[in-house]
Amino acid sequence: MRRFLLRRVLLALPTLLGVTALVFATVALVPGDPLTAFLGPGAPPEARRELTERLGLDQPLPLRYANWLGHALRGDLGVSIAGQRPVRQLLLPALGQTLLLTAAAFLLVLVGGVLLGALGAGRPRGAAGRLSGALGTLAVSAPQYSVALLLVALLAVRWRLLPAGGTHDAFGGGGTADLLRHLVLPAVAAAVVPLGLTARVFRAALGGVLAGDLADALRSRGLSRAAVLRHCVHNAAPALLTIGGLQLAYLLEGVVFVETLFAWPGLGGLLYDALSARDLPVVQGGVLVVAVAFVGVNILVDAAHALIDPRIRSPR
Repeated sequence: MRRFLLRRVLLALPTLLGVTALVFATVALVPGDPLTAFLGPGAPPEARRELTERLGLDQPLPLRYANWLGHALRGDLGVSIAGQRPVRQLLLPALGQTLLLTAAAFLLVLVGGVLLGALGAGRPRGAAGRLSGALGTLAVSAPQYSVALLLVALLAVRWRLLPAGGTHDAFGGGGTADLLRHLVLPAVAAAVVPLGLTARVFRAALGGVLAGDLADALRSRGLSRAAVLRHCVHNAAPALLTIGGLQLAYLLEGVVFVETLFAWPGLGGLLYDALSARDLPVVQGGVLVVAVAFVGVNILVDAAHALIDPRIRSPR
């Protein structure tokens, strides 16, 4: 198992290196002047020259990337141009909020996907199966921004059941209950599309097991429909693990838009503000954190698969 994980980590390193190099070059080539964004258009040439040298913007792009990568490997992501604070101090609180939102959305994806998929697989030709298929297709087809705006328009603006953004009420807010109220809308908006995909994949996997020899043997023993379904869910678990891991990785990237729309103080809002201000160190550090999290999730999913199926661990 250790050798398997080591191989996966070694294979992930070139991916991370390629992502960081591509993002570094892309951000550096984006139109706009970070010096003007920070100092203002009327800054004297001496101040611009000093900041250029301090940020290393006078060096060739490959050398700047090599210097940044060397510092990043030691945990130093640089200093924010706009905030004049270490990038790591800005990223850690935002990362915590992003992980909280991702975990809440992923819980909705797993619970909703399993229930909806099992409902459709148990009675594929009945009303429940048709309803499950229709809801899954609708969830996959619905644009995320449309779902988010609809939730805000109905639940926050018209019916005033939930807050439209932020993490706490401005007056009299605070505490876990207030945080959970603010978490509902962005978590649902982020979970809709991956929930639909998870439900469809799990329904197909569970339906295949229910049509196989295992289900026939369980029925021949006189087990009820619910008992047969419960036993067959275990055999469909590998498909759920695969799609669940992919959707978790998708959520880590997809919540960036949701955070911006709902004013959630995570990596999405931080990166949006950094891009607007041309704060290159924050953008590069934030993308690196997202890329590491994405690759880490995939490694964990591979490890879980290897635990379930030892054949995966065997070298080819």
